[in-house]
Amino acid sequence: MHNIRKITDDIIYLGCSDRRLALFESAYPVKDGMSYNSYLIKDEKTVLMDTVDKVCAEQFYENLDETLQGRGLDYIVVQHMEPDHCALLQEVVKNHPNVKIVCSQKTVNMIKQFFTFDIDSRVMVVKEGETLKTGRHELKFIMAPMVHWPEVMVTYDMKDKVLFSADAFGSFGAINGNLFDDEVNWERDYLDEARRYYTNIVGKYGLQVQMLLKKASALDIKLICPLHGLMIKQNISLFVKKYDKWSTYTPEDKSVLIAYSSVYGGTESAVSLLASKLADKGVKNIKMYDVSVTHPSFVLAEAFRCSDIVLATTTYNAGIFESMETFLHTLVSHNLQNRKYVIIQNGSWAPNCGTLIKEMLEKLKGTEILDDSICIKSTLKPEQIAEMDNVVNTIAKSLGI
Repeated sequence: MHNIRKITDDIIYLGCSDRRLALFESAYPVKDGMSYNSYLIKDEKTVLMDTVDKVCAEQFYENLDETLQGRGLDYIVVQHMEPDHCALLQEVVKNHPNVKIVCSQKTVNMIKQFFTFDIDSRVMVVKEGETLKTGRHELKFIMAPMVHWPEVMVTYDMKDKVLFSADAFGSFGAINGNLFDDEVNWERDYLDEARRYYTNIVGKYGLQVQMLLKKASALDIKLICPLHGLMIKQNISLFVKKYDKWSTYTPEDKSVLIAYSSVYGGTESAVSLLASKLADKGVKNIKMYDVSVTHPSFVLAEAFRCSDIVLATTTYNAGIFESMETFLHTLVSHNLQNRKYVIIQNGSWAPNCGTLIKEMLEKLKGTEILDDSICIKSTLKPEQIAEMDNVVNTIAKSLGI
């Protein structure tokens, strides 16, 4: 049964959602599922904007056929070659043999890696700023390399002032009937998953995102249509400001993330005391995560939000406890910069993890170690409360409290 929705008079939503998916890209938990967005422009020419993941194939074909109503497909714009958006490309070409594929040259090369159909005979390669007139609409193509693959481009519809943004401005989560951000409480209910999506999927490539934001600033954008998540029209300015902060590694909040691992509870007890003391000092919006329990993608998102980060863990096999080491690798691989850290190490007989943590953090630009003086020997001792108070005061000063 088809399930198509109107975006504008000429733009139709053909996407679908997968609520059974546990791990997006076999990496990121998605408790609310995932949407795969595709759009059709019905004009003098018909234009398909990307396809969807193969899990949604049946729904997509029904939507496309119902929308076309027997018309042929003139163009497919391939903005991003990741299989969650291009998995059905070969089958669409088979069903519409006269279709032209509009994409960048890098995309052509990738199509040949994924598929076996003859791309060279039907490709229309576009470059930065080139346009395609389809009748009432004129599409402008803007290259966005490494947001988050090298072949990515976005498309601006000059008639309806719609930015088809590929993976930019996307979010984790299925679409639950409402298509647009002004139909939900987006900032309350969706921003956190948009942040987690950005930081984990695109977060490493801040410079490239800044380049795209600069290009987008020259456009009059009334609606953003991403490949994942809700269509954005009410919160465009807010979302762009968030992207600017995230891509320049500027903290959103002067607050504290406490990331810890604790084998027998000694470290957890210490950071719980620290969190209480910080709250008593006036620090708001503190977040605490046991990195052995919480997936790194959630903790990374909070690291992008917060200005100050406490890392507390145990020396394990003469190194860093494994789950904390995994989180630290996540920080480094996603290039988080400009953060202030407090390091609390635990070691029952040979504490060594603090030095190793600092060595990892030194790989990140703008890292400042506020304090690494607390060393717990199994459990925090009463005589160390003064040390904890010093850490609280140091963090409060860093936050301007």
